[in-house]
Amino acid sequence: MRNTRALAVAGAAVAALGLSAPAAVAWDRPSNIVVLPSVIARGGQLTITVDGCRNGGTATSTAFSPTRLSPVGGGGKGNEGGRGGAGSGTARGTATVNSDARPGPYDITVTCDGGSLTKPQAFTVIGGVRGGIGGSSTTGATPTDVAIGGGLVAAAVVGGGVFWMRRRAERNI
Repeated sequence: MRNTRALAVAGAAVAALGLSAPAAVAWDRPSNIVVLPSVIARGGQLTITVDGCRNGGTATSTAFSPTRLSPVGGGGKGNEGGRGGAGSGTARGTATVNSDARPGPYDITVTCDGGSLTKPQAFTVIGGVRGGIGGSSTTGATPTDVAIGGGLVAAAVVGGGVFWMRRRAERNI
């Protein structure tokens, strides 16, 4: 009976050690990329946050130029024991989307601490608005559209006048 308990305790200890080891290894490499906002117009700014990137790194995409990621948090050894990391294990940076980026989804690749991670379809670029051009847009009404609309208004006025004149004539009888 005692051997069974000792074996169960030893098995639990090995399982706990086995489950904690991958988390410790993942801390030394980029493990999570968060991009905000996830939908952005051309020329907008993205905030990129990466876990497992103690010393900072670089974020790249075809929608923006390479962006430096800086460590977030205080220096010192804190939770990192004797490893002497520079920050809390998180790095952050701001990227500006190119004004000529095509609408659609884009990937982001982060390189830091000797490792790299790619997040597919991390954000989506939408087409910009054509603000300030008002009625000078070429997608508005053409002269033909205006002529048709004017003809319909004239027909409505004539038809309304004929109807009103007939109603008036009926009252005089």
